Formats: sequence, structure tokens, C-alpha cells
Amino acid sequence: MSWESKININNISTIICGSRVFLGVGAIEKIDFIAEQLKARGIDCIIAMTGKAAYEKTGAWGYVTKALDKHGIRYVLYNKVQPNPETQQVDEAVKMARDAGAKAVIAIGGGSPIDAGKSAAILLEYPDKTCQDLYEAKFAAEKAVPVIAINLTHGTGTEANRFAVVTIPEKEYKPAIAYDCIYPLFSIDDPALMTGLPADQTRYVSIDAVNHVVEAATTVLNNPFSITLAKEVMRLVSKYLPAALKDPNDLTARYFLTYAAMIAGTSFDNGLLHFTHALEHPLSGIKTDLTHGLGLAILLPAVVKEIYPAAGVILADILSDIVPGLTGCESEADKAAAGVREWLKSVGVPETLADVGFKKEDVPKLVNLAFETPGLEGLINCAPVAHDRAAVERIYTNSF
Repeated sequence: MSWESKININNISTIICGSRVFLGVGAIEKIDFIAEQLKARGIDCIIAMTGKAAYEKTGAWGYVTKALDKHGIRYVLYNKVQPNPETQQVDEAVKMARDAGAKAVIAIGGGSPIDAGKSAAILLEYPDKTCQDLYEAKFAAEKAVPVIAINLTHGTGTEANRFAVVTIPEKEYKPAIAYDCIYPLFSIDDPALMTGLPADQTRYVSIDAVNHVVEAATTVLNNPFSITLAKEVMRLVSKYLPAALKDPNDLTARYFLTYAAMIAGTSFDNGLLHFTHALEHPLSGIKTDLTHGLGLAILLPAVVKEIYPAAGVILADILSDIVPGLTGCESEADKAAAGVREWLKSVGVPETLADVGFKKEDVPKLVNLAFETPGLEGLINCAPVAHDRAAVERIYTNSF
């Protein structure tokens, strides 16, 4: 049986490819063209949003400032975006941008700076709103200033889609938003900027891409496009992640991991997500130092086990490069989950929830957060099996 039989041909899919992405070694040089395009739009000031160090260590910042200076574009720099960015950081950056008269955002970094940058881009068009208003869905965003994404990791796919995530720390919420107005106008995916990624970050960002496609291919809104992309992402990550871990300067490996992450972002832009991302957000919402990709890795085997009875045929196909021999039969759920767990161990990620500081008595709180955090229940509802509290509890419990 092929996965085509699992496609609901009466679902009307919207196939989306919303950003213009420059991909390749040396793509950072396209920032000159981008600056020229911004100036032609009348943009004479931008805010650059980034983390503390990578924007300089990678050399990206030198290219950006040179291009902005050449085209007469003023800039202010906000370099305080942390992993799992928080609402107050976005608000602080927005105030800086407004004071300077910024008319666009250049986000430099991985998913955290780019998501924070997307959020700031919306708020620059809504001066009476805060970031917490945005992430508590107190208004629907219909406009944003242009976003330029310079991606420094191969994982999130945010440079190619309309999603963003920011944490509301006082509520331990880590909601997600999705608005057409935050597709980056231009994005840069230059693998030469990623050779300095530490081994653990290399693992975690690539596992983020894997989770994107496992979910996108198996939601109730899946389509042939999201599944086809998922199959290719799994092939590329299984082949090139070990190569990048062996030699961080292997540009071929970095290139194909970057490409895989980008098309994974496009895959879930079209198929959406379900359990793994919805259930990870409470983990790093509580423990803000928990790396998103590690949290996803911990949950993935239990999610595969939970959804296999309904999505086994699709999973058998897309997982074939890391768990060969699956046929899609419901009885293989444990085998599939165990195979995924062994693959994660093989790339250096053996952790469970207990290893990152959670206890089984935390499960009720995690379940509550999964259903209470704005936006997450919508993802949970996209799962291909029963998506009630009992299912969510099983996944958390089986991740210890």
C-alpha cells in the first residue's frame, strides 16, 4: 500500500511557497542586492535583531553593515535576543526601532532572532499593541513591515514560512503565530555561515527539521507536497547529519542540511504541525534553557508510537532511511518508535524527559499547558489520531 491511499482528495489544499530564499555558499553577498531593493522601496532605516555573538562571529554582520552603508540605509542594532525569546525582548526592540524610525527588520540568527524579528515587524505596524497582545491573540495581524532573514542555523525553516514563536514567561506560555504578512521578503541561507555551529546545536537544529516533516506529513491537513518534501528531508538529514558532525567544515553537508531545513519549513507551512511541537512548547516554556530541538527529540519516539496506527503507511515511507523495513501495519508502532529512538541515539541524542529535569509528577501541568497555551490546541487538533488529554498524557509519560 502506498501513502497516496491516505490522501483525502476532497481536502482543498493551498500550496504555499511564500518567501524568496537565496541558498548557497556565498549567498550572504546577496545582502547588497537586498539593501538596494529596500532603498528602492523608500526604506531608509532598519532595525537589525540578533543574538549576542553569532552575527559577528560568522562574519554576517560585516556584510550587512557594508551593504547598508553603501545604500544609505541607517540602522540600529538589538543584539539581546535569547534562545526561546521572550515578549519583553521584542517590546524592547520595537521601542528602539520606533525611536529610530525603522521601516524594516533584518533578523540575523537561527529561529529565535528570526521569530523575534517577525514579531517586531508586526508590532511596528500596530503601535498600540504589545508582544503579549500578539501572542495571546488579542488581535489578528494583517500587516507588518518587511522582514529580511539571514539564517545562521539549518533547522527551523522560519526563513521560508509564516510562523513565529515567542514565550510569555510569566504565564509559562510558548505560543505560535502564523500570519501571511510575516513571510520574509528575502532570506539568505548560506551554509558557510553555519560551519561554526557546535556539535549539539548541529544535532538539535537538524532534528527540528525532522520533526517538522514527521508532523507535516501526518496531520489531517497533509497533502502530497508536504509528504514528498518530508521524504526528501529525511533522506538528506540521515545522510548529511553524520557528515556534518564528523567534519563541521564540510560545506556540502551543511548545504544539504540547510536545504533540508528550508524545505521542511515549507512542508509544515503547507501541512501544519501537531503533537511534537505543541507538546514541546510547554517543556521549553517552563525550562527556558531547554533547547527546542532537544525537547522535540525527546518527544518524537512517543509521538511516532501514538500516531502510527493512523499514519503508519506514510511514516513507513518517510522514515525508511532511518528505520528501514517498516510496512505501515498498526502492529509496528512500537518497532517504529524504537527505531526512531535508536536513530536519535546514533546521532548523539539519547535523552529522556528525566534527563532534562522533568519528573512524572510534572505531567499534569504539562498537559494543562498544552491545552491552555494560545495556539497549541489548534496544532493538537491536527493530529491524525484522537487528540484528547489522554493522548497528550501518554506521549509525555512515554517520553521518560
